[in-house]
Amino acid sequence: MPRGRLCVLMSSAVSPSSKPPSSGTGAGTGTGTAGPMGPKELELILVKEQNGVQFTTSTLVSPPHTNTHTHTHALSHTPPSGEERETWGKKIDFLLSVIGFAVDLANVWRFPYLCYKNGGGAFLVPYLFFMVIAGMPLFYMELALGQYNREGAAGVWKICPIFKGVGFTVILISLYVGFYYNVIISWALFYLFSSFTSDLPWVNCNNPWNSPNCSDLWANNSLNDSQKTTPAAEYFERGVLHLQESGGIDDLGRPRWQLTSCLAVVIVILYFSLWKGVKTSGKVVWITATMPYVVLTVLLLRGVTLPGAIDGIKAYLSVDFMRLLEAQVWIEAATQICFSLGVGFGVLIAFSSYNKFSNNCYRDAIITSSINSLTSFFSGFVIFSFLGYMSHKHNIALDKVATDGPGLVFIIYPEAIATLGGSPVWAVIFFIMLVTLGIDSAMGGMESVITGLMDEFKCLHKHRELFTLFIVISTFLISLFCVTNGGIYVFTLLDHYAAGTSILFGVLIEAIGISWLYGVDRFSDDIQEMIGQRPGLYWRMCWKFVSPCFLLFMVVVSFASFNPPKYGSYVFPVWANVVGWCLAISSMSMVPLYAIYKFFSLPGSFCDKLAYAITPETEHHLVERGEVRQYTLHHWMVI
Repeated sequence: MPRGRLCVLMSSAVSPSSKPPSSGTGAGTGTGTAGPMGPKELELILVKEQNGVQFTTSTLVSPPHTNTHTHTHALSHTPPSGEERETWGKKIDFLLSVIGFAVDLANVWRFPYLCYKNGGGAFLVPYLFFMVIAGMPLFYMELALGQYNREGAAGVWKICPIFKGVGFTVILISLYVGFYYNVIISWALFYLFSSFTSDLPWVNCNNPWNSPNCSDLWANNSLNDSQKTTPAAEYFERGVLHLQESGGIDDLGRPRWQLTSCLAVVIVILYFSLWKGVKTSGKVVWITATMPYVVLTVLLLRGVTLPGAIDGIKAYLSVDFMRLLEAQVWIEAATQICFSLGVGFGVLIAFSSYNKFSNNCYRDAIITSSINSLTSFFSGFVIFSFLGYMSHKHNIALDKVATDGPGLVFIIYPEAIATLGGSPVWAVIFFIMLVTLGIDSAMGGMESVITGLMDEFKCLHKHRELFTLFIVISTFLISLFCVTNGGIYVFTLLDHYAAGTSILFGVLIEAIGISWLYGVDRFSDDIQEMIGQRPGLYWRMCWKFVSPCFLLFMVVVSFASFNPPKYGSYVFPVWANVVGWCLAISSMSMVPLYAIYKFFSLPGSFCDKLAYAITPETEHHLVERGEVRQYTLHHWMVI
């Protein structure tokens, strides 16, 4: 099919009683009258589709007089450059990509532990509460925002130009997270390669990396001795990370060639998954998004047959409603919701921007956010069946083996697997799951950066392969700091500062910009234009009041409860924390810096500049006529 724009020449007369034709893709038509019998505004959208790519051209004939509240967003779902935008090959490609991104390693190593620590089944009460009032509404909001505007995290802010800085905020956050998230996958890949042996390397203390404190867990029950370390713990810290060769973050050493090689493999996989856009990444997720569910199911079937497994699952689900009286339980549930769904990274916006305009994003939001939460809950059965087995086998309390974070999947779980018959096979299966869990989440983060910058700088569209190569190589070079002898200290610093308070701040600004400045009523009209039905009062109330208040509370709590990072007994020096805060502030500062730049780059008086800055770019002609929706009381009061 020839590439380029399709030109249409049309002449018609529209009677007062006739309705303007509607587009087959769900594109809306604005109407306005010049008088009782005057002509109506007519918009013609012509769409051709071939191989999943839509070609769109719009012709808009404006009447001499337009109603102030007419929605003049005829071109808002067409890329401003007039170029075609590719779409997902199949609907399932999009769903798997979103699920694969949202369901990541934290679903395995964090949620089950939080549930166990905070009242078992009772923890589900605050978790589901925050899921319904904030998680799902924000998830739905980002999917709709990207699909309607069909651009990345920065480009969508043509709806409120002064807030475009928040787009660059989330792009930077996704980039920062990629610096260390890929390292986790390289660790899993290292363990995977190490599992292809008859004797797993973390089962005894007879290795060159072991210290005198190493004690074979299987020979004596020494977990209760704080001076002793297990073979699995020493394998991770001394055999893989070589932490014993570093004195701290100011003594990193050179990159370890073994981890560097694994990191290079991860980068190559990411590049060839992303270089052609959603046509290639949409196929990769058929494996990376589904494999974890197969492996989790296999591990659960094996886990429940182990002695002590049922006791572990009972501890996971034990209900202690008295814990709900503790504020910390609610704060941890709210925090888990904020980070588990992947809102605020720009990924949902980027993925949904490749949807067809009439796709039902409401249904997608419900399905994918629900699957994410159910996966977290399901993985708890897998984890605690093995933790219960460990507790039973070594006759120690469950809370001595229950932990979260990398220690769970790189120390505790490998210990449990090592005691099973055919342990190398189970180790291979487990670490394949970790690799696939990480890969599609890493793909999502990089796609957010690539799509966001390509849509902002149109010249990059013709050079996607080269630009993707530039991003992945840059990420690889920065990540090398995390695979040095002291790399775990850099990893911990990045993990603590890159996407903590800054991501909450970004989503808060995003919610305010959409619900208050752009207008929740206008946003609801956009959704109705796409899917044919307007969001209910519940969703609109959440967007305008509940979610912003929830996010503001979380930002305040994040600052108030801040604790400097540490790794084990190692305390980071002051300069390292200063660097961490600079990293966090660098992304958050994009909001005010861009707002100042945009304001002073606009023409006119102070009021004119402000009007242009908060009015959608497609409505700037209304500002010239003095018709600014945001200057009316109705705009702020309507829901």
